[in-house]
Amino acid sequence: MRRLRSLLLLAAAALVPVSGCKAPTVPPPSPPEVVVEAPTLRDITLYGDFTGNTQAVESVEIRARIQGFLERFTFEPGTLVRKNEVLFVIEQEPFVAARDRAAAEVSSSEAALARAESDLDRLEQAVKKNAVSEQEVTRARAERDQALAALASAKASLEQAEIDLDYTEIKSPITGVVSRHLVDPGNLVGRSEATLLARVFNIDPIHVYFEVNEQLVAQFLDRRGGLKGSVDNPDPDPVEITVDTVDRVFEGRVDYIDPAADPDTGTLQVRAVVPNGDGRLLPGFFTRIRVPGTKIPGATLVPETALSTDLGGRYLLLVDDEGLVQKRYVEPGQLESDNMRVVEGIEGGERFITQGLQRARPGMPVTVAGN
Repeated sequence: MRRLRSLLLLAAAALVPVSGCKAPTVPPPSPPEVVVEAPTLRDITLYGDFTGNTQAVESVEIRARIQGFLERFTFEPGTLVRKNEVLFVIEQEPFVAARDRAAAEVSSSEAALARAESDLDRLEQAVKKNAVSEQEVTRARAERDQALAALASAKASLEQAEIDLDYTEIKSPITGVVSRHLVDPGNLVGRSEATLLARVFNIDPIHVYFEVNEQLVAQFLDRRGGLKGSVDNPDPDPVEITVDTVDRVFEGRVDYIDPAADPDTGTLQVRAVVPNGDGRLLPGFFTRIRVPGTKIPGATLVPETALSTDLGGRYLLLVDDEGLVQKRYVEPGQLESDNMRVVEGIEGGERFITQGLQRARPGMPVTVAGN
């Protein structure tokens, strides 16, 4: 029994740690490394962004002005046609015959007038010798006047016949792009109405219409010296036009401001004119319009990629002088073309994180790369 007690004491002693020995410690993790920048300060121009639609500067419906059978069309649909170019031809033979008949009527009326004038002249000489009565002279004068009226009527009929004949060749009144033909040859046109045959659109330049708020229009008018001054304005307001289907920015200028505001919406219609020589813009396109407004000197800008978003809004992660991360909500403004965002709520000398955002946490220390 004494031997067993000794063995238990020795086992218990083995479990007691030796005095002066310490457990190994794990070193704390080093703060994550981040890249920081200071805000960029530069002069900018604030822009107003709007939506609108394109419209042709001129558009014409080509219609038949006389009744007849459509003989042919002379254009390729969707191509450029010139002013006074013949687009359609209506059967001409009936109108040529009508013109010739009217011309013959003029010749007959001219002959009748010549005879009436000769008779009147002869009777006027005879009445001086009392060879005829004054009544015969009066009758001859009336016949001469009737011949004059008949000739005038015949000439008017000839003029109308020539106009109708000219209308058999239907011409484009403007230069522009022509649509497809809407009536096939062989059909009777112009019977009960002026039949629509095609449309022509002048799209170079092209107009863009959009609605603008009163504040921006006031800025327009201030720069132009009022609505009347805009007529002779040598430096019109530039605009930038973009459409979803074309990877390009079109430059235009404001050339019209509606003289009356809509009392229900408080907006005015504004029109921009845009060069469109290559025909990339077509009537009816949905467009986005960027219009320059107020100029801001020394605006604060940060990269768009440095901004994060939560339920509180847009924010930046700043690094203070002690290397701790701070969360700073900012008021975002417009996005510039170089992907820099105008913001309010940060000073020019402060530093914000641009790389390593996923590893940074508000209130935690970080290591700034390069320090």
